[in-house]
Amino acid sequence: MSDPRSRRIRTTALLVLVFVSALLLGFPQPANAHAHLVSTNPAEGAVLQTAPDRILFTFDEPVRAIPGGVQVYGPQGEPVEANPTVTGTELRVVPSARLGDGTTVITWRVVSDDGHPISGSLTFSVGAPTPVTAPSSSDSSSIPQVPWTLTLARVVGYVGLLLAAGLVAFAAMFLPTDPGADHPRRRTAAFARAAAAVAAAAWLAALPITAAYLLGGGPALLKQGATWSSLPLTEYAVAAAVVAGLALALALLSPGSASRQRRVAAAGTAALTVMAPALVGHTRAASPESLVIGADALHLLAGSIWLGGLAGLALTLPALSSRGAAAAETLARFSTAAAGVLAALVATGTLLAWRLIGSWSALVDTGYGRLVTAKIAIVLAALAIAAWNRWSLLPSLKRAANKTSRQTHARPVVRATAIEGAVLAVALLVTGFLVDTSPEGGSRPASVTAEANPDTHETTLGDIKVRASLTPLTRGSNTITLRLSSTAGEPTEGVAPPVVRLSTDGATLGAVPLTHVSAGFYTAQVLLPVSGTWRMQVSLRVSEFANPVDELEFTVRG
Repeated sequence: MSDPRSRRIRTTALLVLVFVSALLLGFPQPANAHAHLVSTNPAEGAVLQTAPDRILFTFDEPVRAIPGGVQVYGPQGEPVEANPTVTGTELRVVPSARLGDGTTVITWRVVSDDGHPISGSLTFSVGAPTPVTAPSSSDSSSIPQVPWTLTLARVVGYVGLLLAAGLVAFAAMFLPTDPGADHPRRRTAAFARAAAAVAAAAWLAALPITAAYLLGGGPALLKQGATWSSLPLTEYAVAAAVVAGLALALALLSPGSASRQRRVAAAGTAALTVMAPALVGHTRAASPESLVIGADALHLLAGSIWLGGLAGLALTLPALSSRGAAAAETLARFSTAAAGVLAALVATGTLLAWRLIGSWSALVDTGYGRLVTAKIAIVLAALAIAAWNRWSLLPSLKRAANKTSRQTHARPVVRATAIEGAVLAVALLVTGFLVDTSPEGGSRPASVTAEANPDTHETTLGDIKVRASLTPLTRGSNTITLRLSSTAGEPTEGVAPPVVRLSTDGATLGAVPLTHVSAGFYTAQVLLPVSGTWRMQVSLRVSEFANPVDELEFTVRG
């Protein structure tokens, strides 16, 4: 490689890194990932004097409704017809008839901007609480578990797509164009077709799995037309782009060495195809959306060129090593381009990680962050192998004087390239898991929940999680609700019912009589005579010898 070319590559890499650094400094806010339920009206556990005309759920980012996502159950557990509508961040549920006296349960399921569903339930009463006989969730909202079949389809689909598109780009841009390279070209095209077939099958298989996942049901749902309409058009568009784009790119590349125009068209089609998945996934929920989607598209393109180039070298170098300096020239051309590709890969990867995670601590504190850390370590290992290949093995291959020597020096290059490709494939497997993992890794921290819902606080007594609410936090009549859940999130009970005492400076209500509504669900009506800070002492006997106590503070308005 000449000195001017080396300087140009270093300058390009530096400019890319400086540009991305400026972007990072200019847009410091992290993404929200999955939507969160911010508030409900009525509030959870509220006891109303009259039935509400509509129930309102407010989220922290736009959500999308799905068929059958909202179910309303009356005091006797009977289904109640309702009309749910979504506008931006609000889900509005309007019952078709007046709700009866007693406890009503509403179960809901919506889809976040990133394509993942969230679900939960709301319980409130009209007149007085009654025992709950309808399905209910142990928490106000939750993120349903992604099925392993969908994760598998994503992993296989991404690896197949990046490999197929990358092999097309390698054959179009780096292989010699003379007729002597027809055999390596046909070999590369054959592997690209196999990878494209696998990718197409995986992306098409992901569509019905995703539809069933969004609706929270099994394969039986696929017989219903509403199931297929639950998928956004972008999911269908991306799958169609992958299948049609790969087919067109391979068709443009197929006839022998092809003309320069066909090779350029094949490489361009492969590039557009491999960038299509950036239109779905976590990047849709990040901000600024256009920047993050663009970075994700460039990240996919760079990864495809690197993976396809490595696979192409492993497939063609043995045959090219017998044709003069063709093997060394092909490897040198790819290595020259790989410098810019790796700079783009690292820069866009850094930007995406920062936008989706938002803090250094999240790299070790969340499952998503740990996967990102593992991917970084794997990519660094691949970079080390690439550097060894470029600066140690390639010069030896270039200096080979005859056919026997070239073949001898080509073998370690092929082995190193194959190992580098295998390491990069592992990184792509991790990427497949990242697609279906929440960047937040789980529920919001308790401090955020408390800030967004001042009428609700959580604590843990023994191994039982206690969620206590006091509404509407005004002087006068208020409703206390307690929800007890296990570490697995299921409703549970202590050895004895919980005991609640309320007090403030100058006033003490003592123990409050609780009504047992259902498993792990208690409620009570209290009259708070003054405003200010009220302390709710909750004690729960969790075993014969353990009775932990904690105190929660609520600010009551005048």
